[in-house]
Amino acid sequence: MELVKNEVIFNGLHISMPVPGIIRVTDGNHKKGSYIVSAKLRKSAPKVEGERVTWGKIAIEPGNDMALFFEGKELLRDYTAPRKPLIQVSDEELELLKSEGHAIENMLMKEWPVEVCKTLSPEAAIYGLGDKTGYLNKRHYAYENWCTDDPAPHVDCFKSLYKSINFFIVATDNGCVGFLADNTFRTRFDFGKENPDYLYFAHADGALDYYMIPGRDIKEVLRKYVSLTGQAKLQQKWIYGYHQSHWGYLSADEIKEISDTMRANHIPFDAIHMDIDYMEGFRVFTFNGQRFSDPRSLCEYLKSIKVKPIAIIDPGVKKDEGYFMYDEGESNGYFAKNPDGSTYVGKVWPGAAVFPDFSRKDVREWWGDKMQIMVGAGIRGIWNDMNEPANFTGQLPDDVQFQGGSHLEMHNAYGHLMAQATYDGLLKADGKRPFVLTRACCAGSQRYCSSWTGDNHSMWPHIQLSLVQMMNLGLSGMYNTGSDVGGFGSDCTPELLIRWTQAGCLSPFFRNHYAQGTRRQEPWAFGTETMVMVRKAIALRYHLLPYLYDLAHEDLPMLRPLILEYPTDKNCENICDQFLIGDKLLAAPIMAPGTFARSVYLPKGVWYDYYTGKRYTGGKYILAEAPMDHLPLFAKAGAILPVCVGTPECVEDIVDVKLEVFPGNGTFTHYTDDGETMGYENGELHELKITVKGHEVKQTVIRSGYEAPSELAVEFKA
Repeated sequence: MELVKNEVIFNGLHISMPVPGIIRVTDGNHKKGSYIVSAKLRKSAPKVEGERVTWGKIAIEPGNDMALFFEGKELLRDYTAPRKPLIQVSDEELELLKSEGHAIENMLMKEWPVEVCKTLSPEAAIYGLGDKTGYLNKRHYAYENWCTDDPAPHVDCFKSLYKSINFFIVATDNGCVGFLADNTFRTRFDFGKENPDYLYFAHADGALDYYMIPGRDIKEVLRKYVSLTGQAKLQQKWIYGYHQSHWGYLSADEIKEISDTMRANHIPFDAIHMDIDYMEGFRVFTFNGQRFSDPRSLCEYLKSIKVKPIAIIDPGVKKDEGYFMYDEGESNGYFAKNPDGSTYVGKVWPGAAVFPDFSRKDVREWWGDKMQIMVGAGIRGIWNDMNEPANFTGQLPDDVQFQGGSHLEMHNAYGHLMAQATYDGLLKADGKRPFVLTRACCAGSQRYCSSWTGDNHSMWPHIQLSLVQMMNLGLSGMYNTGSDVGGFGSDCTPELLIRWTQAGCLSPFFRNHYAQGTRRQEPWAFGTETMVMVRKAIALRYHLLPYLYDLAHEDLPMLRPLILEYPTDKNCENICDQFLIGDKLLAAPIMAPGTFARSVYLPKGVWYDYYTGKRYTGGKYILAEAPMDHLPLFAKAGAILPVCVGTPECVEDIVDVKLEVFPGNGTFTHYTDDGETMGYENGELHELKITVKGHEVKQTVIRSGYEAPSELAVEFKA
């Protein structure tokens, strides 16, 4: 072991603390800058104390089985014995399985060029990796990060989906440690599936470069992680309203009709999404000359009824001489190349298509400048889709070349870099907080975009799946997330639409979206009775929207798994069908047909039924009634909820705010800003600190950078 320039070098590994509280381990071969890490790296000087190297509360023992300590407690150490799968399959068995059609390559232990293996204690739980299927706790499962568009109904055994977030958290009895692998090649994560004694992550190529982020609990680790990779951005206030979408709104007239019907039925509503049908022959940055001939007029009409239009943009540019995007990109060499230097041509919606090389700054700027076309037409947000990148003829060949490397290296970063280009372009175009919605991304993308869980299906299990995905996305730094309420593929039913709207109405991003060729699922699609219940759930969202907007200002996810707030409660370790909104509001949606009551776990403390004020003692399960129009919702003692006064039909209608308070001890900060610009980053906001002790409420202005009431009306709910 030697100490060189604030690095510990041992067995070829370089170990340092480049950000306070975070350890970096590299093989010294990472020559490029990082797409993932946004923090400025400045190494802190360690102390050598015998066999340990310390940075304050953090210590390592850089032996053959390097150990990590936090506050004197061992979190984990390297696993140095040979990997040993518990399932051993003989050659004869493999042939038998192969004859039945099984993919035997998935049953063989694979050696990876770059691999990190750590011991795994029996009690450890594992969270993160973004939108993976399965359950909240990822212990005993294995996954791969390779951004994948899989239209089949998503099930627990899926290894890859749209996002490739190389970050996970190991929670042990001694504390927690997060791991961020700074590598964009295909990556495998095995969390004790192969053998419960260890976990490993491994890369198909590239450098060994990972960060260990220790902390007392998941909150501390998560906060450190976003300090390293970037904080999720505050959105414009209207973005937290309800969004209506369909792959198949075929004309400007239909967009107007849907919006008018929402308003006529008094369904709260802020945004409508335009899928690929608005384009001329699926050419990006164009509008269909017949069906969307006057986009400016359409957007002006929507503005007059307080509706914001959002347009989809895919990365695939139609190969079409005379089309300005293709001509400009081809003449400047902006597209991905074959090994011989010619432009690679794939196939997506427009037919033959080429793919911008977003690893180049000049290409990102070129693409970003085109956002002026959309903003000039009145479009208020951009939805990036098909950016894995998807390709109808199969994934891009491995040897397709980008400036940043081959397709093998750039695939997982492609959606991230497209989001960066879009974000920067929108900010330049109108100066407002950019709304970029993306399907594919990687670690660190939260600084540019919101996300959703992709092409789910109208299936009851996909309600719970969406909650798990959003919770783990939140634990991976992606705070602004949602799912396609009602399901994208397959056919929705009245009951499923009601229950899914209830489950989704408190997610950060709230959108109903469905596919061509499936049953319609606008709120009125199943008749008046269903519409009334769907409208009630959406109205709950708008009633609580001031509270949700306050949470969006915080440095933790809005939608939280119970384990985030109750890290020592083993009952919360893998609760997948409940979630917290903030730290004191708990939702327990219904996820099965014909269900009108359900078991709800209330953690330790005093809780109140949100609607009736009925008091419960926590630390146990209760039976909650759930008639068809009811979302079980509970507030903890001391909860302070800023809510809307009145019945708004859009965010713009929310003018007056009051406080709903549940007796107990608690604090909360209420924020007021202009809801649109980046001014809040410069202190242009009003902060009101609210404290409750029993039935006494104190309100104190702690920042007055924006005009707002210094005191709000108070209503005790119990």
